[in-house]
Amino acid sequence: METEKKLTISRRSFIKAGVGAAAVLGVGAGTVKYLSTVDVKGKILVIGGGAAGCSFAARLTRKVANPDITLIDPSDRQYYQPGFTFIAAGIFRPDEVWKPQSACIPEGVKWVKDKVVAIDPVRKEVRTSNGEKYTYDYLVLTPGLQLNWNKVQGISRETLGEGNAHCIYDFEGAQKIWPAIDQFTQRGGRALFTDTYTKHKCGGAPKKICMLTEHLSRKKGTRGDCQIEYFCSEKALYDVPYYTPRLLQIYEERNISLDVNTRVTGIDTSAKKVYLEKHEKVKEKVFDEALGKEMEVEQEKVTPFVEDYDLLSFVPPQSAPDFVREGGLSWTEGKLAKDGWAMVDKETLVHKVYSNIICLGDCAGIPTSKTSAAIRKQLPIAVDNLLDIMQGKEPSHKYNGYACCPIVTDYGHVLLCEFDYDKKPDITFPFSLLDMSHEQWAGWLLKRYFLKPMFFYGMIPGLV
Repeated sequence: METEKKLTISRRSFIKAGVGAAAVLGVGAGTVKYLSTVDVKGKILVIGGGAAGCSFAARLTRKVANPDITLIDPSDRQYYQPGFTFIAAGIFRPDEVWKPQSACIPEGVKWVKDKVVAIDPVRKEVRTSNGEKYTYDYLVLTPGLQLNWNKVQGISRETLGEGNAHCIYDFEGAQKIWPAIDQFTQRGGRALFTDTYTKHKCGGAPKKICMLTEHLSRKKGTRGDCQIEYFCSEKALYDVPYYTPRLLQIYEERNISLDVNTRVTGIDTSAKKVYLEKHEKVKEKVFDEALGKEMEVEQEKVTPFVEDYDLLSFVPPQSAPDFVREGGLSWTEGKLAKDGWAMVDKETLVHKVYSNIICLGDCAGIPTSKTSAAIRKQLPIAVDNLLDIMQGKEPSHKYNGYACCPIVTDYGHVLLCEFDYDKKPDITFPFSLLDMSHEQWAGWLLKRYFLKPMFFYGMIPGLV
């Protein structure tokens, strides 16, 4: 039987100092203070017990007089997934980033330790892998996302680490890459870091581990022996104008080569080769028979190529869980349709077709980053809108798309990126005397020492 691991900051220390600090820092703006509860009736089913599901259930139990909440999740552990990058960089120990799931399920919530395989939103019914069926009046869709390993030929989750090909989006994978990075920065060679072409959780993570590896090589005095390259699937390294110039400057200053519009398609672990595709928009002349003349049209040109590596960090394509699309809950058109993201209103987080379904977290098809900080801001909106619906009201609370991505630029500094749907800065941390378009030591202290205990002792219990 698993026992709870001791974290860097204890629960008592966090409650005494952390919550107060959160208020000072601005991260406690959503701290829960309930003077009364709402007397509403209805069977509430939560799918997914990660950061979004557990915190939603915890917060809701405090706001409803006699809650009837069931949560379905198969996991034994609750992971602080932002900590995977720090495991990969040798900063956190693996046992620091998880707690038993049993310790995270809110009191009074019925936990079904099973996996959802199908949803029927018309019948208001959910089926699990054990063949059980559960009905609901209101559904909270928080299943996270799935990593599609099968879309990178030649490697799987089970073979991570073979041929020195790694992925930090997996708990075991993050553990395997740290000794590989440690050895690479001692011996030198060619290290390739990539991201993926789908929307994915914490888009800053691949950039972070790339910069941390580069800094470690400088600390060890081997930078001249290390060739470090980043292959970005998008047309730009970052898409938030306030922060992008400094990030590009860092890559240039540190001689990290950057190749954009590039996707990983396969890995040959035995030969240490990665197969990629360059996607470019080109204009070509074609004859339009209807108009009877030659026209210039924009086409996508795809050029495959192969690169050798000594160390590879890659990211598999990601999507909503299959049962979301199969249940008819995904977008059917637009950029968010391809990967099955749930069709929810970006402000209210209410499903566009089924008004008794609320969705937040990584699964939600909304145009913002998939981070735990975004979930923390979505949480009070989603809870209060569900209560509006349960009382027969229109959902009245709106989410502005806030997300925060603490991009670790080296062992000691963080570029703290906070922004909204419009990609404009939405700075909540009281660092007004600092230039937040540049990396800060204060951001490192926040990321290294505070955010993890806040996650376990503030966010998961629904307190912040």
